[in-house]
Amino acid sequence: MKTLIIILSAIGLFSLNSCNQKKDVKTKLKNAEIKNEIIKNIAENIDYISPYHNSVAAVKKGSNWGFMDKKGAIVINFREDLVSTEINNDNYPIFSNERCLISKEKDGIPYFGYIDKSGKTVIEPQFLNATNFNKNAAIVLKLVKEKLGTNELMKNVVSYEYFEVVIDKDGKTGQYLSEEPIHITLANQNMKDKPVITSKFIADNLIAIRNKSNNWTIKKINEK
Repeated sequence: MKTLIIILSAIGLFSLNSCNQKKDVKTKLKNAEIKNEIIKNIAENIDYISPYHNSVAAVKKGSNWGFMDKKGAIVINFREDLVSTEINNDNYPIFSNERCLISKEKDGIPYFGYIDKSGKTVIEPQFLNATNFNKNAAIVLKLVKEKLGTNELMKNVVSYEYFEVVIDKDGKTGQYLSEEPIHITLANQNMKDKPVITSKFIADNLIAIRNKSNNWTIKKINEK
């Protein structure tokens, strides 16, 4: 009798284990199918995938860009304000030092700012041009508005000029790189192309500044 009970118990345990194994296999297969379907859908819907920069890759769908992490998850959804950078004869947005360039038009004039990896705007679009960050610093064209007075119609008369400056990751202005301000007329018909940044990073803490004579001055970023 005891032998019979032991045999029946063993059969029951084997059957239970077999059922559990089948459920585990089915669950694993289902999860794998779901994962494969997600990957398949992502791959089918994406037009372009860039190399990874700062642990994320730019992905393009139609005319919009987003970012994908190294697990294949879209961490920044597709949007139209990401600014592309030319890299090895290709153009796509990148993150550098946890910042990515964005652009926003105001009265037909494009202004540049930055987002972080959550997609949040951390530096509002306000610059006439801007570089990607390099070791916590970027070069931007900072716009300055000066009120000159009023005209006969009692409308404000203003003048605009810009400086090349270095900013930190919070958008705070550091060094001024321009010898003097450059006057600009803010009208979209006069700004077919954004003003050019003439200074450039040549090392993590060095900037080459071009002067009016077309010569270069080398300056440390933290040098006053």
